Amino acid sequence: MTRESRQRVIERLRRASWRDMVFVGLPALVLVVAAFWATSHFIQPAPPKQLVLASGGPGGGYQRYAAAYKPLLEKEGITLVDRATSGATENLALLRSSDNDVDAGFVQGGIVALQEDDSLYSLGALYQEPVWIFYREARFEGQHQSAPDRLLQLKGLRIAVGSKGSGNRFLAEELLRLNEMDKKDVHLLEAGGLEAAGALASGKADVAIVVGPVESAAVWTLFYTPGVNVMSLAQAEAYTRKFSFLSHLVLPRGSVDLVRNIPDRDVHLVAPTATLVVKDSTHPALVDLLLQAAAETHGSHGLLQKAGEFPKAQAVDFPLSPRAERFYKSGKPLLQRYLPFWAANLIDRLVVMLIPLFAVLYPVAKFAPSLYGWRVRSRIFKRYGELKFLEADVQADETGAQRDEFLKRIDAIERNVSHIPAPLAFSDMLYTLRGHVDIVRAAILRHGPKVD
Repeated sequence: MTRESRQRVIERLRRASWRDMVFVGLPALVLVVAAFWATSHFIQPAPPKQLVLASGGPGGGYQRYAAAYKPLLEKEGITLVDRATSGATENLALLRSSDNDVDAGFVQGGIVALQEDDSLYSLGALYQEPVWIFYREARFEGQHQSAPDRLLQLKGLRIAVGSKGSGNRFLAEELLRLNEMDKKDVHLLEAGGLEAAGALASGKADVAIVVGPVESAAVWTLFYTPGVNVMSLAQAEAYTRKFSFLSHLVLPRGSVDLVRNIPDRDVHLVAPTATLVVKDSTHPALVDLLLQAAAETHGSHGLLQKAGEFPKAQAVDFPLSPRAERFYKSGKPLLQRYLPFWAANLIDRLVVMLIPLFAVLYPVAKFAPSLYGWRVRSRIFKRYGELKFLEADVQADETGAQRDEFLKRIDAIERNVSHIPAPLAFSDMLYTLRGHVDIVRAAILRHGPKVD
């Protein structure tokens, strides 16, 4: 064989080999791509770079805690957008509406009337936010009991109950209603937070009902406002029996300020539980970050709680988020304990994308060589079939008159065999076939026409 002929054979084998690879590889590639496409419908996209949190009004606890969360999220590359609102009731309305970009919001326990189409989840109990009833001492001077301890003693007074849409106003009105007091008995002022504190300090209000943590600006301001004191509810325990979402708390004497003896006696309070509520569409990675921020912010010791008492795995009005359940049980996700947030989240998503590799690519990789081998062997077996039929025809020709026709057929088979493209791994089968062609040719030559 000349060098040019050898090169032509090599090129022909190479082209055939590529055709076989495309025949086998293209369907395998399509199958793997389809598997990745299907998997992509079940994987969460990368988390957004910002989280919108509905908080509350100026001077309230919600805004204070939103400000505490902000640097904790920024450390992980997430910008927290604090959406100022009138309070918990408006926050809940924003979370239930699909016409805004709010991802999460603070909600006061006890204000929720569950709806069938609610797709909201609680991230647990964050802290207890007491109901503070501050009053101007001058309004009760000269009375039989200068320090009021029952809501009924507030009849006829001007009471700041919080702004419209706030959980503060909702709860204040519920407590007054429970005491059979309505707008005929008291004058309700639409003021909350620092505005309520200012109204009480200036004398525009006689009483301010403020719901929030003791550290909130409005509560702290009122503790230090001259002529203003806080009511200790004599019937605090009774309120907890009327409303299951309330707890009975005691603020010890002097706990706010030992030097000034603030408060000047033990103060009995009632308190709902605050929670953080998220939409079911809020990215799971952002939910994890919120839980971590809440644990760091609310887990310390306070005047009304012990260290580590909050936050805790308690469903407040809404079902507890599955991610919150895992967090309270096991802590941070495993990867986030050792890697930055972005890296841990990337690996989480890549792990899901590797499913096609093990579920589809591995079986394909095992099956493809067999398919490739079958394709090559099928060409050889086809010539064996032709050879077998020819051999049967030769044996059936008793006179030997068709020998020339048989020789033409064996020549055609030999030409076809010489053009079968086969990788080196199948060369033994090809050479065996050529040997069998020679055996049949010899049988034809021996099977000549019979002479009388």
